[in-house]
Amino acid sequence: MHSRPGGACPETAIGAGKIAGNPIGELDSVVNRKGQNNMDVQSRTKVAALAQRVRAHCLRMTHRGRSGHVGSMLSMAEIVSVLYTQVLRVDPAHPEWADRDRFVLSKGHGGGAVYAVLGELGFFPMEWFEGYYRDAGKLMGHISHHVPGVEFSTGSLGHGLPVAVGMALAARQAGRTHRVVCLLSDGDCNEGSTWEAILFAAQHRLDNLTVLVDYNQVQALGHSEEVLDLSPFSRKLSDCRWATKEVDGHDVGAIDEALHTLPFEIGKPSWLICHTVKGKGVSWMENTVSCHYGSVTDEQLAQALAEVGGN
Repeated sequence: MHSRPGGACPETAIGAGKIAGNPIGELDSVVNRKGQNNMDVQSRTKVAALAQRVRAHCLRMTHRGRSGHVGSMLSMAEIVSVLYTQVLRVDPAHPEWADRDRFVLSKGHGGGAVYAVLGELGFFPMEWFEGYYRDAGKLMGHISHHVPGVEFSTGSLGHGLPVAVGMALAARQAGRTHRVVCLLSDGDCNEGSTWEAILFAAQHRLDNLTVLVDYNQVQALGHSEEVLDLSPFSRKLSDCRWATKEVDGHDVGAIDEALHTLPFEIGKPSWLICHTVKGKGVSWMENTVSCHYGSVTDEQLAQALAEVGGN
């Protein structure tokens, strides 16, 4: 694995060697891999299988906790699986490693999917999943920085990108080489604070910042085109001086290819629109508004798990 200047890469960092308890095994987590190969077929299969396990964990967690937002978790499974195995320099054995890349989940209601990946990679015991959204549990319903591997607590939309922009600016001013990655929902992009951060990042040429959007186009109260239409989405960001790409957000190879070299353009922050399906993998949830706040009933759980291969 390449180690960007500024600090040694621990041997336990993802991509630097096998991680105890990591079912994925050894996978490259290098960003800026120009001249290197993308994921091979075996790696794609492993990452895609991780995404399916993420879905199964989320279904079980939200079912036990009788909590909502499972549809938002299901749509982002491939995104976080690629990020944590192929892109982010992180170390489960040393979650606060100074030179780690920073990941901010702005759509904090989808935190269960990040917890699922972190548990799979060994940041904390997977037994913690049992206590998700339950009294005395260690995993809060919205993502929390009290959990190992989580940088920032979010919940209300529009908070994540401003914080990520601040992290990116601070890193550059301090001469640090880690990257900052932020995952937004399309609902995040309805918020004025998000657009202020978009303008600020471009003004300061923060090319150490990468944003991905889980663009499932379904929000709490309706489909995005009915609530606040973002189209033409990519052109808006290009006009705001961001380098943009679009990708199938459920194709792990396509996501990896899109992030093969960062930044997309020197001197500009990078924006990747991931076209996804709300409730992906569970037939009766896909593209429905109801799955935003919904979980699965006792009767539905077995079928849902079967559909995502989680039996």
